[in-house]
Amino acid sequence: MSRDQTPLTIAIDGPSGSGKSSVSKAVADRLGVGYLDTGAMYRALTWWCLDQGVELTDEAAVVIAAQALPLELATDPQDQRVLVGGTDVTADIRTTAISSEVSKVATNTGVRPILQQAQRDRMTAIAAETGGVVAEGRDITTVVAPDALVRILLTASEDARLRRRSAEVHGNADEEAIAATRDQVLRRDRDDSAVSQFTVAADGVVTVDTSDLDFDESVEAVLAVVASVAGHTQSDTR
Repeated sequence: MSRDQTPLTIAIDGPSGSGKSSVSKAVADRLGVGYLDTGAMYRALTWWCLDQGVELTDEAAVVIAAQALPLELATDPQDQRVLVGGTDVTADIRTTAISSEVSKVATNTGVRPILQQAQRDRMTAIAAETGGVVAEGRDITTVVAPDALVRILLTASEDARLRRRSAEVHGNADEEAIAATRDQVLRRDRDDSAVSQFTVAADGVVTVDTSDLDFDESVEAVLAVVASVAGHTQSDTR
């Protein structure tokens, strides 16, 4: 990217299991820009509160924890690391123990503005450093980065989302695995929908439905939107 070019900012929102994280990482890698997983920030805060003995139902205490969260996030889409207070929690924040509790933090209306501003700051820093950023997560296309160059709502049918998350968490998508995953996926979306809109595209946000697309096709669909809206190809930012 030359110095007079505007950094390529891409914001991707969508429900659980729509492919936001995996597709966003692949898109960032193909475009040669940095990556920000905003959901990891809520998960990291959840881990931090539990580690520090902060009751997640104590909203004021969680807000204080959010203000002091000692968080480090890698920006390389191929090498994602999450550190809290110097401890690598990359794997820990993806456990069922955190997944089952993170909504208590994510729906805390005092926490959201703190992390949303942190997300804006990180997007700006990543874009300045790498020439662009793909940021994904709740509120990213509307509240956090409504001025992003490209805004996409990545969605999929409930069946497709449950199958994908089941395969991710349990290694298969049989009936038993889907049943075990259903509550986690649907309850998280239901809880988060109380404070965030991620099921219907806002004005200026392009919807990409991946229900009938495999992973590679989903990545290509998003790259096609980027090319159409921003005029970028996967070699423009390198």
